[in-house]
Amino acid sequence: MPIQHYLQFTDLTAGEYAWLFERAAVIKRKFKAYEKYHPLADRTLAMIFEKASTRTRVSFEAGMYQLGGSVVHLTTGDSQLGRAEPIEDSAKVISRMVDLVMIRTFGQDKIERFAAHSRVPVINGLTNEFHPCQILADIFTFQEHRGSIRGKVVAWVGDGNNMANTWLQAAELLGFTVHLSTPSGYEVDQAVAGVRSRDSYKVFKDPMDACRGADLVTTDVWTSMGYEAENEARRKAFADWCVDEDMMKVARPDALFMHCLPAHRGEEVAAEVIDGTQSVVWDEAENRMHVQKALMEYLLLGKVSG
Repeated sequence: MPIQHYLQFTDLTAGEYAWLFERAAVIKRKFKAYEKYHPLADRTLAMIFEKASTRTRVSFEAGMYQLGGSVVHLTTGDSQLGRAEPIEDSAKVISRMVDLVMIRTFGQDKIERFAAHSRVPVINGLTNEFHPCQILADIFTFQEHRGSIRGKVVAWVGDGNNMANTWLQAAELLGFTVHLSTPSGYEVDQAVAGVRSRDSYKVFKDPMDACRGADLVTTDVWTSMGYEAENEARRKAFADWCVDEDMMKVARPDALFMHCLPAHRGEEVAAEVIDGTQSVVWDEAENRMHVQKALMEYLLLGKVSG
């Protein structure tokens, strides 16, 4: 099996996603039943963090251990990609010692360069441009609660960031529509997202209009890691982009709310929404682990059963 990396959502096909969602459901059932499942025994995952994270570290580390494997955890104090040695050299060395690499960093170029010289699969744990593992978890969570996402409407309210870019890629690939609403100056860059047409998304100036008739309303923090210097300017620009009860009321009656977390109640989302009955953020957070387990199994072993 040739090396398969997962650097952005478009790296897999719709058929491969259908398989991953099936496997994630199986693996989650095993986890809930305390059934031992160790397909990755004697395999090692290297996790390289240039951006800190709670959910990414816990979900990948716990997930790999639950699959019977081992984990090597590297932070910027241990390994700064492109600082002590060229990224290409780091990739050649690290990939000779482990079976799988997860990288959470700033520029997408870093992970692309690492993958180009890696002998093992590389997974994007987050970059400034994309967050495929999170959208993988979000779609799986939607399917758990509401069935197939094909033909549905996802409202994105807030920053045109890595999450928004990845939602656009997913919509084009899996056949649903994204309603985008971002403040002026914070729009999605279609060239970065890499979508081929505008058929799978619509842009709205008013976030209320974006939420109208949506099956899922989702958002993210106003200031992502690495953009802290813009915090005050963003707070002013995003003031009208807080997902509140009024926005959820114009969505479909059975609409869900998601947030990749951490959340700031009173900023990008009202407490009544994230803590309300339509919110599935805790299922969403847990599902990062289950879909990533399915992803790691697939990248290393291909399609397996059992």
